[in-house]
Amino acid sequence: MKKTNIKLITRQVAYAIVGAVTMLASFPAVTSAAQLTTRSVVIGNSAAATTTYNFTFTTVSSTTIKGVTIEACTTASGTCTTPTGFSATGSTLSGSTGLSAGGTWVVDASNSAKLAANNTGSTSTTPGVATLNFSNVTNPTAPEVFYMRITTWGTISYTGSIDAGTVATATAANVTVTANVDESLTFTVGSTSVAMTPSLTSSTTGTGTSTLAIATNGTGYSIGYSGTTLTSGSNSIAALATKTAAATGGAQFGINLMSNSAPSVGSAKTGSGTIASDYNTANSFTFVVGTGNTPLATGTNTSDTYTVSYIANIPATQAPGAYTATANYVATATF
Repeated sequence: MKKTNIKLITRQVAYAIVGAVTMLASFPAVTSAAQLTTRSVVIGNSAAATTTYNFTFTTVSSTTIKGVTIEACTTASGTCTTPTGFSATGSTLSGSTGLSAGGTWVVDASNSAKLAANNTGSTSTTPGVATLNFSNVTNPTAPEVFYMRITTWGTISYTGSIDAGTVATATAANVTVTANVDESLTFTVGSTSVAMTPSLTSSTTGTGTSTLAIATNGTGYSIGYSGTTLTSGSNSIAALATKTAAATGGAQFGINLMSNSAPSVGSAKTGSGTIASDYNTANSFTFVVGTGNTPLATGTNTSDTYTVSYIANIPATQAPGAYTATANYVATATF
């Protein structure tokens, strides 16, 4: 078995992995407002990018909620400083549940430091789990932990606080995963010795086979050969210069890559490769003697197997002896 592997240029493929960060926390609430319970935020992208912010919290007061503000701050309490780069200006409201009955909740993107929504038609609020989901929110520029101060209000102008609470979240740098995929070519000659049978006479054709298996992750490949005809000392059997049918009684040596019936030898290729025209006709054989690389087959990014069929015939006057031919197969890949 002869096997050749060729590895060439290295390419890199990068994949960005983005994680959403969810953190729960209890922090001091807004003065005179009840504490929102079981509160959290899930951000869709923890990198410095435009993303989604999905809030879940439990209201405890039965006062009708008409407005909600969620302010981004660098601290959980005290004076609020907006994290650098954070912006709610382009935010949209992608969904809301459990805040109130009646009316429709709409986004208020007038304050870049606050996510906000209000509902002029809100008629009543039942304490319980509520959700508020925003899209197109711009994260802080630098990776950091920051805080979202949630407050529910009794008016659409955000006066008369009802419930309040704070959640912590964070942005982080993306993790970039790189992988090297080496170009490769695998070429296997299934047998390095072919004994033609039966023994050659003027009335019998000798046959034999070998296989060529090739695989590559490149854009294509080619297989070629060079070699000598059957020779014993100073005696030789003439190779077929053009595609010719096998016929007993005359000097012939040739190959093809087909399944043949006259004589019965060889197998059809497997895979999608293309056999060169001189070798793709059943029951016709040829062999080019010389050191040049004669094209035999080509293919694309695939795995293919070819069976090389060998035939030989002799005249009655052929000198006896042990005759030997050589065929050197070469595979080349394109990347």
